[in-house]
Amino acid sequence: MFYFDTSMLVLIPALILAAWAQYKISTTFDKYSRVQSIRGYNGSQAARMLLDSNGLNDVPVELVQGKLTDHYDPVNRVMRLSNDVFYGSSVASLGVAAHETGHAIQHQERYSPLVIRNSIVPIVNFGSNLSWVLFFAGFILGIPSLLRIGIILFMTVVVFQLITLPVELNASSRALALLGSKGILAEGELQSAKKVLDAAALTYIAAVLMAIAQLARLILLSNRRDD
Repeated sequence: MFYFDTSMLVLIPALILAAWAQYKISTTFDKYSRVQSIRGYNGSQAARMLLDSNGLNDVPVELVQGKLTDHYDPVNRVMRLSNDVFYGSSVASLGVAAHETGHAIQHQERYSPLVIRNSIVPIVNFGSNLSWVLFFAGFILGIPSLLRIGIILFMTVVVFQLITLPVELNASSRALALLGSKGILAEGELQSAKKVLDAAALTYIAAVLMAIAQLARLILLSNRRDD
C-alpha cells in the first residue's frame, strides 16, 4: 500500500519558492546577459578595477568552470568568475562581478555577519552531515535523545542560512553603489543590474525557508515518534 508522509507537506511552500527562485535567476541572468553595457567593461576588468580601488590589489581574479559558479574564496583570498561573467560585458555579468567584489570588501572590513558565517562553517558542515544520521537512527530505534541531538545539530544549518541572507543582501547593495560610483554602469543600467541581483537574492531567501521547513519537519516527526 502506498504511504504518504504528511510531514512532507511543510516542505511544499519552500520547494515551490526554491523552484521559482532558480527559474527567476536563470531567466533574469539570461535576459540581461543579452544587454551589453554602454561603457564596455567585461566582468574581469570591472572586478579588477573595483578591487584595486578598494586596496585589494593582491586579490586575483580567476576563471572558474560552470554557469553562475561565481564566488569569492575568503580562505585563499581569490575571486573566481564563471566564463560568462569573466569575459562578458553585459549588465548581468558586471552585476555579478561587482557582487563578488562586495564579498571581498566585506572580508577586508571584517563585516560582522560574514565573520560569523565563516567562523561557523566547520560546525555547520559537521552538523548538517550528522544531524540526519542521528535523527533517523533515533527515529528508527526509538531513542529520544538522538532525535533531540539531530534537531539541535540541524539548527546550525538554519542559523547559517539566516546569517547568509544579510551577507548576500549587503554584497548586492555594495555592488550597485560601486558600479555607479566608479562609472562602470550608467544610471539606467543600474536598475537592470539590480534586477539580476534581486533575483539572486531570492535563491537565498528560498534557502532560509527550506532550512526552516526542514527543521519544522524534523520536530513534527520527533513529536510523532514520542506519541
